[in-house]
Amino acid sequence: MVELYPYQKKWLADDSRFKIGMFARQCGKTFTSTLEIVIDCLNRKARWVILSRGERQAREAIQEGIRRHCEAFKASFELMEYPFDPVIKVLEVQFPNGSKISALPANPDTARGFSASVLLDEFAFHQQSRRIWQALFPVISAGHKLRVISTPNGKGNKFYELMTDTSGEWSKHQVDIYEAVRQGLPRDIDQLRRALNDPDGWAQEYELQWLDEATAWLDYDLIASCESEHLPEYEGGECYLGWDVARRRDLSVLWVLEQVGDVLVSREMVALQRESFQDQLQVFDRLMERYRVRRACLDQTGMGEVLVELCKRKWGEYAVEGLIFSNSVKQDLAVQIKRRFEDRKVRIPIDREVRDSLHSVKKITLPSGNSRFDAERDEVGHADHFWALALAIHAGDVPRLIQFRSAGERWSPPLGKYGFAF
Repeated sequence: MVELYPYQKKWLADDSRFKIGMFARQCGKTFTSTLEIVIDCLNRKARWVILSRGERQAREAIQEGIRRHCEAFKASFELMEYPFDPVIKVLEVQFPNGSKISALPANPDTARGFSASVLLDEFAFHQQSRRIWQALFPVISAGHKLRVISTPNGKGNKFYELMTDTSGEWSKHQVDIYEAVRQGLPRDIDQLRRALNDPDGWAQEYELQWLDEATAWLDYDLIASCESEHLPEYEGGECYLGWDVARRRDLSVLWVLEQVGDVLVSREMVALQRESFQDQLQVFDRLMERYRVRRACLDQTGMGEVLVELCKRKWGEYAVEGLIFSNSVKQDLAVQIKRRFEDRKVRIPIDREVRDSLHSVKKITLPSGNSRFDAERDEVGHADHFWALALAIHAGDVPRLIQFRSAGERWSPPLGKYGFAF
């Protein structure tokens, strides 16, 4: 057996039903947690599920954790792999006494499929962590154990809420890099810090600080600097419209900005939920007719494909542009909106829901080194206000040469109707 450090022994000896640990990177949190699972499975007939942030991490938990411990104990086991659904595979270890350990990527659907004790590995980095949590809790309600481990990843996730919970239900463990080294972990702290060369990354990954403002693309102070309690009335200037399209789970948000000098001023923002596409198109028409919209940019991804086509038919190819939300497009939109906020060239209303939506988008660095911009989906949407505003800003940054005579008056396109029957 591998010799454990004191903080690992303390975690292993804690048999609390609800146990959570925040550990610095590469301090052996997954190794120790999988050791606890194997010991439990060898001592009794147990059922465990490991939910990881992705398929690669789930495979590592089995191969580098569960399998190594089983071999160290010289325990008989069988390792199998089978499909959970068409795109997700489950790795499963079975023991002669009937114990089972399954490992798979975490999402709300995979969290529902079992009745077992559960390990949430790197839970702060799980997409849709709150929805996973809601789906998961009934799984362990019949007396099963729950283990949650992670390094921090800002404040906008369920792991932060659990680690800061004051109910007393959770047994909490916290070990930063300094404490781990003090207890015997062989690491050169100064060398690691210099090699990382990232103060925010070091503070979060090794010192376990909650760096929400460092991970949010638009921090609250930046958002507040462009908020205005009393926006002036619309005076008939040229406007730009952004529409983040949704139908069921998220909000469909339409945002109109007026060009006032070199500043884009919010004129109207409409958030719709579970409205029919016909009703959404009527709102779009009203905004196009009410304001001198020089250009409208729509989310063309998925269900937006048909809406973009219909809007172009009615309002013209030059007045309407559809954008498919690839990683590169979302990066361009995110850079444009941040530049506007940093330059104080946009004005938005004071609204808590809007503020939280704008703050929810984070720049996430992928293992490949590339980045993507995304937000956790919650009960009020999926950063829908952020993307609607970003689309409106994009429309204003790349204007088309369309002439208007007055508010609500425009040239007539070839088709005066959508030409499509709902």
